[in-house]
Amino acid sequence: MIALLQRVRRRMRAEFLRLAYDSGAVVMIEMAFCIPLLVIVGFAGIELANLTMSHTRVSQIGLSAADNASRIAFGSNLSLPRVREIDINEVFTGVEEQARGMNFRANGRVILSSLERNADGGQWIHWQRCYGDLDIDSAYGPQGTGATGTGFAGMGETGREVTAAAGTAVMFVEITYDYQPMVGATWFGTPRIRSTAAFNIREGRDLSQLYNPAPAAAVSSCD
Repeated sequence: MIALLQRVRRRMRAEFLRLAYDSGAVVMIEMAFCIPLLVIVGFAGIELANLTMSHTRVSQIGLSAADNASRIAFGSNLSLPRVREIDINEVFTGVEEQARGMNFRANGRVILSSLERNADGGQWIHWQRCYGDLDIDSAYGPQGTGATGTGFAGMGETGREVTAAAGTAVMFVEITYDYQPMVGATWFGTPRIRSTAAFNIREGRDLSQLYNPAPAAAVSSCD
């Protein structure tokens, strides 16, 4: 009986020693601790890349919208080209196509303004149209801002405002987008991406008004 107990004790001691020198268990424990951290770092990296890409896309969308608006030229050689509501809507259709996959309409807004020179030689926002459901107003005022006088300096960064020359217009775009995270909850708060873009119109056009001939198109109002 004593001999049997001694053999059992020696066998148990040998097994404990074998486990003590077995590195496989250590690796598994280390992996159990490391894998969650690696997953978190991986998702954070993906989210950061997506946020960076969203900044780039928003900037490019704003540039394209301003550029497309500056190229509008509907009419004949017998009169200055007119800008119609349907032309503005087509610019916004381009925005929708460029922003595909971003759910931009629900979470963003493009504000397109025609910056011109008023009768007093000052700057004014002649007309303004919007696309997107984000409830945000122009940082420079609504349509009609600066209609008289010279108190309105223009649009853009203070001290570096964009201005329109006499007889022409600048298509100024403000674009805002509430970032939508890939994994449901962003790792970087809830960023609101903003960008601006401005293009002078490419050729002379009728600046008196926005036209809406029959059949009338929907007006992309900012109200």
